[in-house]
Amino acid sequence: MTDGAAHDIFTSMNLTVSIPDDLARRLEADGADLSRRALEALASEEYRAGRLTKPELRQLLGYETIYELDAFLAAHGVFDPYTLDDLERERQDLDRLGF
Repeated sequence: MTDGAAHDIFTSMNLTVSIPDDLARRLEADGADLSRRALEALASEEYRAGRLTKPELRQLLGYETIYELDAFLAAHGVFDPYTLDDLERERQDLDRLGF
């Protein structure tokens, strides 16, 4: 550390998942990256369960923008909760704007 400033130090963990070769070949048959699919499945489930924040999820998946992350979440059927308070706030905003 220099000048007393704290620096984030990122380390990583490798995770190995053992599956039978015949299943691995079948799952990779469409040319998909099985490792990436496993990472995305884990990441989306952990976010859905509330164990990852959006910034953590973005870091885990290597996305540079929130737009990439939002597209990923939408593609995986993960949407932020929308409450009645959210609806009322939007209704008031529309009223204020004359709609």
